[in-house]
Amino acid sequence: MVISSAILLNSLLNFYTMKKHTLFLAIMLSGMSMFAQDRKDKGGMKPYVNPFMKNIKQKMSDFKGDNKNEDKRFMMDYTGVDVPKSMSEFKTVYTSPTISQGLTNTCWCFSTLSFFETEVQRISKQEVRLSQSYIVYWEYVEKAKEYVRKRGDMFVGEGSESNAVTRMMQMYGVVPYDAFTGLKPNQPFYDHVTLFDEINKYLENVKLTGAWDEETVVRTVKSILKYHMGEPPVNVVVDGKTLSPLDYMTTVLKLNPTDYVEFMSLKESAYWTKAEYKVPDNWWHSEDYHNVPLDVWMNIIKTSIKNGYSLAIGGDVSEGGINPELGVAMVPSYDIPSSAIDENARQLRFSNGTTTDDHAVHMVGWAERKNGMWFLIKDSGSSARNNPQNPGFYYYHEDYVKLKMMTFTVHKDMVKDVLVKFQK
Repeated sequence: MVISSAILLNSLLNFYTMKKHTLFLAIMLSGMSMFAQDRKDKGGMKPYVNPFMKNIKQKMSDFKGDNKNEDKRFMMDYTGVDVPKSMSEFKTVYTSPTISQGLTNTCWCFSTLSFFETEVQRISKQEVRLSQSYIVYWEYVEKAKEYVRKRGDMFVGEGSESNAVTRMMQMYGVVPYDAFTGLKPNQPFYDHVTLFDEINKYLENVKLTGAWDEETVVRTVKSILKYHMGEPPVNVVVDGKTLSPLDYMTTVLKLNPTDYVEFMSLKESAYWTKAEYKVPDNWWHSEDYHNVPLDVWMNIIKTSIKNGYSLAIGGDVSEGGINPELGVAMVPSYDIPSSAIDENARQLRFSNGTTTDDHAVHMVGWAERKNGMWFLIKDSGSSARNNPQNPGFYYYHEDYVKLKMMTFTVHKDMVKDVLVKFQK
C-alpha cells in the first residue's frame, strides 16, 4: 500500500504539472495571438540626404559657404507600411504658400505666422502674407533688453516659442511681408548664421566687460539687425491709408493676440494649472501654458482641426521615424508600441532628453486611415522641401503627435469648455 500510494501521488503530481504547463502554454499562445496584429517595424542605417538644404547652401555661397559631409542615420524602413502619399488625401484648412526658413532657426516664427495667415483667412477671408523678419527683429531687441536686466543670466539663441509671436504682436503689431522682407537685394534664402554670431558675441562681451547700459546695448543690437535685415517700418500703407503695425493688425487683419492660448501635457506640472514650459527657447519663462492630461490634449487637437481651426504646434523632429523623402513621421514599433504611448512614456522622454523642443510647424489638415488618424503638417524646415509630392509638407501619424509634439497654440473658441476648468 505504501508503494502504491507513492505511485499514485507521483502520478497526480505529474498530471497537475502537465496541466499547469498546458495552461501556461495556452496563455502564451493566446498572448502571441493577441499581439500578432501589432505592427513590427524594421530599421536600418541609411544615408541622410537633404537635397533642399544642399540647394540652399549652394545658392547662399556668396554669403557663406558651409558644406558638410552627408551622414548616415538609423531610420525606420517604410517598406509595406500604409502611409499617405499626397496632401490630396487630407481634409485641409486654407494655408498660404510654403516658405523656406533657409539658414535660420526661426521655425517658431515661420510656423506661427503661417498659423495667423490661416486665421486671417478664416476670420475675414483675406489672403495675406506676413513678415517673419519683423517679428524676429523685435524678438532680438526684447532679448537684448532682458539680457541687460538679467545681467547675462539667460539663454540666448535663435529659437523661441509660438507664444513669442503673439507676445511681439501685442507689443509691436505685424506688417505685410512686402513691407519688410528682411532680405538683401538678390538674396535667395534667409541666412541668420552671421547675424546671430555677431549678436551673441557682442552680448558675451557686454557681460565680460560689465557694460550694462541698456540704451547702448539695444542700439548696438539694432545696428547689427539693420545691417543684416534692414530696418522695420514705422508705418504701412494699405488701400491708401497709413497705419501703424498695431493698427494694421487690429483693423485690417482683425487679429487679437489675446484670443490665442497655449497648451502642453506634461506630468512634471499639475494638470489643470497654467505652468512654465521648461525649455531653453522659452527664454522669458512664460507660465502661460495650460497643462492638461494627454487624452484632453489630443482631443483638442483632433476636434480643432476637424472643425476648421488649424494649430501652431511644436516638439521633437529628430527621430528615426521621420522620412523626408516620403514626407512621413511615425513612431516605430521597435521604439515603443502604439498601445504603450501614454503620459508616462511622454514625460519619460522629455525628462531624459530624448524628446527635445527643436522644431515648430503648422497643422493644416487631417485624414482617417485604417492605421489611425494622420495630420497634414506645413513645415518651413529644409527637410520638408524634399517631399516629392508636396514640398514643404509632412504627414504625421497621430502616435507621433501624441508622443513627440509638446505644445500647441489654438484659438480660444475651440477650448471654451476646457478653459473653464482652470482656476482663475
